[in-house]
Amino acid sequence: MTLASPGLSWQEMISQSLCKARDLAAHLNVNEHLVSRVMDQYPARINAYALGLIAGGSRAVFRQLVPDPAELEETSLADADPLCEQKQSPVPGIVHRYPDRVLFLVSGQCAVYCRHCMRKREVGGRDPVSPETIEAGVDYIARTPGVKEVILSGGDPLMLEDDRLFSILARIRGISHVECLRIHTRMPGMLPRRITPDFARGLARFHPLFVNIQFNHPDELTPAARSACALLADAGIPLGSQTVLLAGVNDSPAVMTDLMRKLLTARVRPYYLHHPDPIRGTAHFRVSAETGFAVIEALRGRIGGMGIPQYMIDLPGGGGKVPLLPEHVINRSEKELIVYNFEKKIYTYPL
Repeated sequence: MTLASPGLSWQEMISQSLCKARDLAAHLNVNEHLVSRVMDQYPARINAYALGLIAGGSRAVFRQLVPDPAELEETSLADADPLCEQKQSPVPGIVHRYPDRVLFLVSGQCAVYCRHCMRKREVGGRDPVSPETIEAGVDYIARTPGVKEVILSGGDPLMLEDDRLFSILARIRGISHVECLRIHTRMPGMLPRRITPDFARGLARFHPLFVNIQFNHPDELTPAARSACALLADAGIPLGSQTVLLAGVNDSPAVMTDLMRKLLTARVRPYYLHHPDPIRGTAHFRVSAETGFAVIEALRGRIGGMGIPQYMIDLPGGGGKVPLLPEHVINRSEKELIVYNFEKKIYTYPL
């Protein structure tokens, strides 16, 4: 396989992805039999660009993308859908958890299949999202006036061809009560060739439109990824990062600080730091809450406020997202607060 050959389109790079155990074993130091067992349950895809990151020595990208026998060995996380997305789906393809916004799952495919994926129960193994599912989703949004924001997700919405994606966006933008559109994607970091000047200009027709990108490690912010982000930012599209806190990938203050600084220089605002969801097949990525608090504590005072994401958990049972905050208030009364700052110095704040 040619690693990210300049002559390949993004579609060709997808078509030449490593998706079989024997292909992974031929290019990577893995046991074909063991990864085959994992892939029987959880598909894999590593496109040529992502393979180049691994070949270049990124252990963080390797851990995120290469099947691990630990995905089958765990017993502590038994639920494939602990966030109850299926129970909160009024029609196929729509997850309606919050009163004012819906998640619209318009693709079941991704440029890479992350081993920590919250939807690993179905992403990669699904048939293409049918036109009937798209119709049902658009119809639900149109007849639900409380929906003010629509978030396109999947899979990865950017796996759709331009015309198909723009058609869906245009139909949603034509619904009078929808005020804001959002796209969730990994493409700028895992297949930046997907982002072209024409594509960025096409997206700009649908403002207000926001794009949230999952960046989990500084290795992902290559010159190519930065160029992809620049095309989107230059089109007036606000960019945010939804990072997942992952054991063995980014669970250290030093790595996370480096990542957040690099995101800001790429014009991507750190938005959420997600505590890993309790998804079946992902226990080897789990970290303690204390680890997350230590990361946030390390960021405060050492990087500007724009570079500090909200540390979030997504509640099992479909309860939604809740922020987790290190406790800076040591004591309080009607007259004062006793607090500590980023240097752990104690102050009294009068009320």
